[in-house]
Amino acid sequence: MRILMLNYEYPPLGGGASPVTRALCEHLAAAGHEVDVVTMGYQRLPRIEMAGRVRVIRIPALRRSMVRAETPELLSYVLSALPPTLALTRRWRYGVVHAHFIVPTGVLAAAVRRISGLPLVVTAHGSDVPGYNPDRFTRGHRWIAPVWRMVARSANVIVSPSHYLRTLIQRACDLPVEVIPYGFDPPPRRHGERKRRILFVSRLFPRKGAHYLLEALAELPLAGWEVTIAGDGPMLEELKAQAKRLGVPVDWRGFIKGEPLEELYASSAIFVFPSTNDNFPVVLLEALAGGCAVIATNVSGMPEVVGDAGILVPPQDVPALRAAIRRLMHDDDLRADLSVRARARITHFAWDNVIRRYLEVYRRAGGDGSV
Repeated sequence: MRILMLNYEYPPLGGGASPVTRALCEHLAAAGHEVDVVTMGYQRLPRIEMAGRVRVIRIPALRRSMVRAETPELLSYVLSALPPTLALTRRWRYGVVHAHFIVPTGVLAAAVRRISGLPLVVTAHGSDVPGYNPDRFTRGHRWIAPVWRMVARSANVIVSPSHYLRTLIQRACDLPVEVIPYGFDPPPRRHGERKRRILFVSRLFPRKGAHYLLEALAELPLAGWEVTIAGDGPMLEELKAQAKRLGVPVDWRGFIKGEPLEELYASSAIFVFPSTNDNFPVVLLEALAGGCAVIATNVSGMPEVVGDAGILVPPQDVPALRAAIRRLMHDDDLRADLSVRARARITHFAWDNVIRRYLEVYRRAGGDGSV
């Protein structure tokens, strides 16, 4: 089957949904399918790039940051991508169109479906769903509500990575939603020494909770422990000022990926992710795969990822977060037990099972199931 994959973000651009999309494409290709990806261009990234049976086509669009795209930039992608995407549907016999994010990518996909008649699968990821990200998109979702519902109803199948996000989708539009978790390929296990390090990895937005972590650390005895924050975003300078004010020494790593990031997970004792709202955070999958003792919040999709392989605390509850960190700092046996559970938990998200379920969805949507 030939699959037309649409996502405005594809590595090296974007956050968690970006590498998930790439991994999905690569695993579909490994299973014998051909995949064409239409995504945003950025600076000097190649216009067309081949990776085995995955072809990445980057469309010229307005974009100033690798990490985050603003609304006008998203609109530029939708408008710019429509003509070349329609040209692809005339040139190739696609079995299905698979779009990531109900908005903005779903708007492009709905137009393509209307003109080409191809079956459409849309995977939601979080910020594209009303009520998920109130600190950024509440007003925007209110304005585009009719378009959002039109896109959702135009899809043959809507997919959500978590039951939590499915509930939000169905609250906005009463339709069936398939739950398929993100797949994950753990990197080869590293056997080096695990440092007494407290690690946070994320884009630095308010809802990711790095400021709660710094507050919690301010009253803990950190002698002999390192604190590392890896990520970039609009809160970076504010967080640096907060850490200085609170007297919390932080190793600021900026935006990193690949082997340096894998090494951080594999060598850190504790991973803390005090997000106030997240669908299916890839950083939690990475931390579990790295064998970290994980602390996360007990809301939205995070309990679905962590299961029994970590400590869950209420969001924005600094005393509870501080108590959980203190407990792990002083309990070597608990850290070791959670590390074992983390490595076992990650097997629940094997890509073989995820790909099988997506192929079933494609066929149910009306896609050609042949190779």
